[in-house]
Amino acid sequence: MSTESTVRHVVMRADEAVYQPPADARGSTGLTRWTIVGEGSPGALHTEFSVCALEPGASVAAAVQSYEECFYVLEGEPVLQTADGATRLVPGDYGLLSVGVAHEWRTEPGGAPARFAQMRATQPRAAYGHDVYDVAPLPRTDPALVDVRDPRTRSFGHIEPVNMEVDKQRQELLALSASMRTALLVYSGITVKMMVDSDLGADLTTMFMVQYEPAGVAGPHDHPFEETYLFLEGEAEAVFDGRTYRLRAGDAAFAGVGCVHGFRNVGDGPVRWLETQAPQPPGRHSYRFVRDWDYLRSATGHAHEEGH
Repeated sequence: MSTESTVRHVVMRADEAVYQPPADARGSTGLTRWTIVGEGSPGALHTEFSVCALEPGASVAAAVQSYEECFYVLEGEPVLQTADGATRLVPGDYGLLSVGVAHEWRTEPGGAPARFAQMRATQPRAAYGHDVYDVAPLPRTDPALVDVRDPRTRSFGHIEPVNMEVDKQRQELLALSASMRTALLVYSGITVKMMVDSDLGADLTTMFMVQYEPAGVAGPHDHPFEETYLFLEGEAEAVFDGRTYRLRAGDAAFAGVGCVHGFRNVGDGPVRWLETQAPQPPGRHSYRFVRDWDYLRSATGHAHEEGH
């Protein structure tokens, strides 16, 4: 059976990254964006995924959006201002901006540049002004750091590489009390840690961290939703639509609905990436593994032959 099909995937290399001023009408200074997936990308109907860069002293004007946005800080200390206050974000912080939440971004003059991964769904549309609506400036307040232990922290979180290590999940090493917020999903040499999901208040997106141990493998499969991957550490062999790629830190990829894809760690250490999904997975049948349905084909074919 041929694996060649309609192209439903995107692969972008770190050395191909082009940061450009944003296309939306929202006022900004010092903001550029590397758009990895967006309107017009093969197979992308729900997802816009970018890496945003903010220069020192940058500002992004107040606006609301008719889509959901989640983010993960890669470097620097961007400040996110909402009506609830200002939050100074640091690498490893992540968060959620729900539909219709007024917000501004900024960096401090004389500080360091900042970069963060940005996932937006449902996908912004150029024909509708990129679904951004200007609002009055928000009162600027002094920023506070994300306190993940404070039960009042509703839209933010923090993750470190150590949080992906199965043998380091003892209570005294956890920032939070042990719960489903700290749980790891472990299978086939793969570890998954949820970050942004319905428990954090998301309705349209998910964001989570994935780590493969050496020789960790996920066989060919597809989903009824779109996935994006930003590689942070290690080296993986990835297959999308029957095409094989080697992906390293800084590279990114996207798999649309129906794109059969799989991954294998081909390095000596762990491979780790940030992953997003849109829309959120259904309660059942979110994975369709080729292996399982090939088994059924083989089993039913064998039974048919025996019957004759």
